[in-house]
Parts: sequence; C-alpha cells; structure tokens
Amino acid sequence: MASLSIVLAGGSGFLGTHLREELVHRGHTVTSLVRREPAGSDESRWDPYAGVLDQSLVASADVVVNLAGSPTAGNPHSKTWARELRESRITTTRVLATAVAAAARPPAFLAGNGISYYGDHGDQVLTEASDSRGHALLTQVTREWQEAADPAVAAGARVCILRTSPVMDRRGAPLKQLRLLFKAGLGARLGDGRQHMAMVSLRDWVGGVVHLAEHPTASGPFNLCCAQTPTNGEFTQALARAVRRPAFVFAPRPLLNLAGGEMAPEILGSLNVRPAALEQSGYEVRDRDVHAVLASGLR
Repeated sequence: MASLSIVLAGGSGFLGTHLREELVHRGHTVTSLVRREPAGSDESRWDPYAGVLDQSLVASADVVVNLAGSPTAGNPHSKTWARELRESRITTTRVLATAVAAAARPPAFLAGNGISYYGDHGDQVLTEASDSRGHALLTQVTREWQEAADPAVAAGARVCILRTSPVMDRRGAPLKQLRLLFKAGLGARLGDGRQHMAMVSLRDWVGGVVHLAEHPTASGPFNLCCAQTPTNGEFTQALARAVRRPAFVFAPRPLLNLAGGEMAPEILGSLNVRPAALEQSGYEVRDRDVHAVLASGLR
C-alpha cells in the first residue's frame, strides 16, 4: 500500500489516538488538526467555529478524517450539553466537507457519525440500506451530521460515513465504567433486556476505518459494529461471566426513562445492526459476537 497523506480532526480523543497510531504504523503521514497554539510539527491549527483552516493542507491530502465532537457522555437533562453535542459535530463536518469540495482534486472524506442514525427498529436486521426512524436526540443529530458532509459528496469526493457503534474497550467509555460496575456486583440488564445493543471492538473499529481510508473505491455509509449484535440481556450475562460476578438485577424501564432524559431512547431502543457494506468492501470483522468483543476489550 502506497503511503497516504492524511488529515485527522479529533486525533487527540480515545479513538483518534488509536487510529493515528495505526495509520502511522502502516506508513502513512498523518497531520492532526488542533485548536491550541502553537501547533506541533505534525499538527496544523484550525478553529472550525471561526472558519480557520489551512485550505492548502486539505487540498494536498489524500484522505481527510473527521472524529471531532464534544463527548457523548454528559448530563442528558442539559440543553447546553445537547446543543454542544449537535453543533460540534455538524460544524466540524461542514467546515471540512466544504474544504474538501473546494480542492481542485477533492481528497477522500471519512466523516465520523453514529449508529444511532437508524433509531429503534426492534428485532429488524439493519444494514446501511435501512431507513432512519424516530426523533431521539442522537438519531436527529446523526441525520444532520451526515447531511453536513453533503458538500463533499456534491463535489464528487469519495465520502465514507462512519456509523460508529459504542466501542468496547476497558480503557474507554462505556466499558471502562461498566467493567467497574459489574465487578462491584452492580451489573444489571436495562428494562427487559430484549433490545439489541450495538457494539464493536476497538481493533475492528480501527481496522475498519483504516481499511476505508486505504480502499480507493469504498464510499457511502458503513456500519462499524460486530457481525452478530447481542441483546442487552445477552451482553449483561456475557460481561458478568467475563468479570466473574453475578448480574441478577434489572433497571426498570420507567426509572431509565426518568434518569436517562434525552438519552433514554438510546438506552432502551433496539439496533440489530450488521456491518454489511464494510464486509462487502473486503474487510473481515475479527470480533464477531459479544463474547469476542468483550474478550478483546477486556484484555
């Protein structure tokens, strides 16, 4: 594989750090977009809210990747948190998509997004061809987030929408917190536990994104998830077994609706997703079910 010139926004986050390491390991040149001053030798300063961005850097890149955005974890009852959640993702995506579109030879654009795009579909198997339903906060945000990449699509750039599932790794949310909770004997299924719970291992998320960066014809939306999505009940039992603790209790749906606020539909909604487009593009998912995902994430 020839070395690629890659511009990465959101490279200091958990996923961005691991993605950058793998890209560099594979011989690619990565320039991270940062908001602080001064920028380092492999960094470039940008301020998406002020429209500050080195257009020449984007124009000379082979691939632009956007993982920027405020943390998903926060106070679900806070309007400020919800506003920042939406604006940080849409603004950064739109600024980068516009810069990609303005290039004489538009680079590929890998636009971060979320698996919540689909909304609650019950037991229905979901591929990238499935529709988006409902008005849950993250579902609405992901729709607008995807639309923000439209300038790059209209310019004929190769655009991949990264519909990311929760990445299960003991060093990051949500597994870092869940592992401690379950080890304390406080693990519980959510509601009746029948809702499907999308997830992916860190190595499959990184591997999938690197594959899309390097694959010259891959474009469109891609579900970054394991091959067999478990129910919440199955996940609860699998994690309890993995940490050798019982998990007999459950959190009632009315309590979750009250405590979860805007995020309650994400907790109780069902996303029985499959990485259909990713596998069709030639990527082989390594951690295919909940047991493999947890074994990888708890190592």
